[in-house]
Amino acid sequence: MSRHRQSIGKEGEEIARKYLEKRGYKIVTANYRTRHGEIDLIARDGATLVFIEVKTRTQERFGSPLAALTARKCLNISRVALHYLITHGGTEQPARFDVVSVRPGETAEVELVQNAFDLSP
Repeated sequence: MSRHRQSIGKEGEEIARKYLEKRGYKIVTANYRTRHGEIDLIARDGATLVFIEVKTRTQERFGSPLAALTARKCLNISRVALHYLITHGGTEQPARFDVVSVRPGETAEVELVQNAFDLSP
């Protein structure tokens, strides 16, 4: 991944973090990685643990940010989430997957999709 794309991704994650915190989410960790992949943000929304994928796009030439969330990406996020739950003793707590779409700019456009997908086996 180019430095420019990494920079855009980091900017999108920071915009998403601020957006979520304003809505009462408590960020637990960022960029949680395993061999299966990475979850951009893990947060609490009340009693629910939320695994959050942030999709950032500067233009729609390659589709909307939400269109970039493929079935394979959902499967990888699910695997990382299961690893987190098992290693952090949280398999019995309520959890969900949210997606935040970010279009950075002078006035960033942010869209939150709660329960964006289900846990993939």
